[in-house]
Amino acid sequence: MSEQLKVKTMQEFMAEGKQPEILFWVGSAGSFDDRAKKISRAFVKLLNKANVDFAVLGTEESSTGDVAKRAGNEFLFQMQAMMNIELLNGYEIKRIVTCDPHSFNTLKNEYPSLGGNYDVLHHTQYLKELIDNGRLTITGDGYKGKRITFHDPCYLGRANSVFDAPRELLAKTNAELVEMKRHKKAALCCGAGGAQMFKEPEKGDMDVNVLRTKGALETNPNIIATGCPYCNTMMTDGIKAYEKEDSVTVLDVAEVLANSQGL
Repeated sequence: MSEQLKVKTMQEFMAEGKQPEILFWVGSAGSFDDRAKKISRAFVKLLNKANVDFAVLGTEESSTGDVAKRAGNEFLFQMQAMMNIELLNGYEIKRIVTCDPHSFNTLKNEYPSLGGNYDVLHHTQYLKELIDNGRLTITGDGYKGKRITFHDPCYLGRANSVFDAPRELLAKTNAELVEMKRHKKAALCCGAGGAQMFKEPEKGDMDVNVLRTKGALETNPNIIATGCPYCNTMMTDGIKAYEKEDSVTVLDVAEVLANSQGL
């Protein structure tokens, strides 16, 4: 993150003898992937606008172990999870917010049995909480007249039943929300889940991400919004397959909100 963004590490909070309101778990994609870094930055700008006292782990953060577990390497998953849990418990972390539904699902559902009990939120849930509490206000008509369709990430929607928060946030921008035929509980995967992100797809009639993008394009959108860095990559690749890069943009919900506020 560059200089103009105010981001403190847990080590800095501890040195001051303070605890942050939340720990922002950046995740592998949000830390290293150039496109996903923009999502992290957009979220941080919104946190700063709402004056949230938040921290990141910085270089102390490592993979949640989601990919190892999905790929069948339970041993590696437990090793990665235990390291993180030891660190998080050492810092007495209570609340964790992440832009990555894979990290969200793993921290929320798979860490408790290993001794990691935290209040874990997806960034769309936390942003909604900030708006509901009057700490963040979304104004303006920058997206008025734009058609936005929301793609439900599997680990946010089907796995954890978080459907309303991202849609309520998008509605705040005064854009026109259009639903795909397959949405919410019936949503189709973007093709990256289960560690598929890191390998080429098997032979078939159509790649999953292209099929999902087809469903999104049927709504005739200006923007395909999502809440996951992996979905973002897959839907962006899907748009390229249909040569629609000039007319359709893929954005995270946090980016849509940050853009609408000129952040």
